[in-house]
Amino acid sequence: MGNFVLDRLAARAPVMKTVSLPRGRARLHAMPTTTGYEVRKDERYSWDGRRRGQKAFTVLQHTVAGAGNLRFERQTLRLMPGDTLLLTVPHDHRYWVEDGGRWEFFWISMTGQEALRIHRNIQAALGPVLRLRPATIERLADCCLRLIEGDAETPGRASAVAYEAVMALYDEAFGSTDGVTAQRGAIRPVIEHIHANLRDRLAVAELASLSGLSRAYFSRQFAASAGMPPAEFVLRERMRRAAQLLIGGEIASIKEVAVSAGFEDANYFSKVFRRVYGASPSQYREQKGIA
Repeated sequence: MGNFVLDRLAARAPVMKTVSLPRGRARLHAMPTTTGYEVRKDERYSWDGRRRGQKAFTVLQHTVAGAGNLRFERQTLRLMPGDTLLLTVPHDHRYWVEDGGRWEFFWISMTGQEALRIHRNIQAALGPVLRLRPATIERLADCCLRLIEGDAETPGRASAVAYEAVMALYDEAFGSTDGVTAQRGAIRPVIEHIHANLRDRLAVAELASLSGLSRAYFSRQFAASAGMPPAEFVLRERMRRAAQLLIGGEIASIKEVAVSAGFEDANYFSKVFRRVYGASPSQYREQKGIA
């Protein structure tokens, strides 16, 4: 299927659909509220999960291009292409795009006790930022496109599409029909090791030995589980760590930030950082008002 559906959805951008239908006597377990595809380029795009009312709903938002930011409880994360945001409201979080940035994404927001229950379980297991398989992203894009194009003319049909999106995430997180659960059982300790040892050398052969798998098989399983090869994942997490350290202001020296993120050469670190974030570490810190 490739990215055919996602390409069709992107061709409709910018587009937003509000799903407003009469309520029946029985409460439905999942109901979409808004969906769409947008490109945001300034700081006016900012959502605080504590200031969106008291009615509970969920936000499922997939980054197609550019980058966004998420403050989730006490963590600050960078949302890169391929990252899928999963949040519930009300909750202590904020997501935004900085001034001069660019964040391209599609989303589906929904209400309903079952949608909230399953999304909370997924978030508890995997966190607020997911790396989904391409087939799952296509399924979610298809749900978004069908809602935009009118496949929500009745409450039942709208609920069916929302529930399909919920179940796509459920299969990704907990399904075992294609070995996803087994893969993650072997890969999760490796990911935890990466996060705990980002300042150290993390060779793929070493990571494979931690999983108990051969290097070739480990690389395939890691890519299937995390959505990217091990070396790329390590680089992305190092960049996230560096950005967090720069914003936090606890480390003054760019060289110290580089070492803490696993780079022995500060000049090389700066080149990689610029490639990822579009600014040097010093410029990035100044943009955030830390310098």
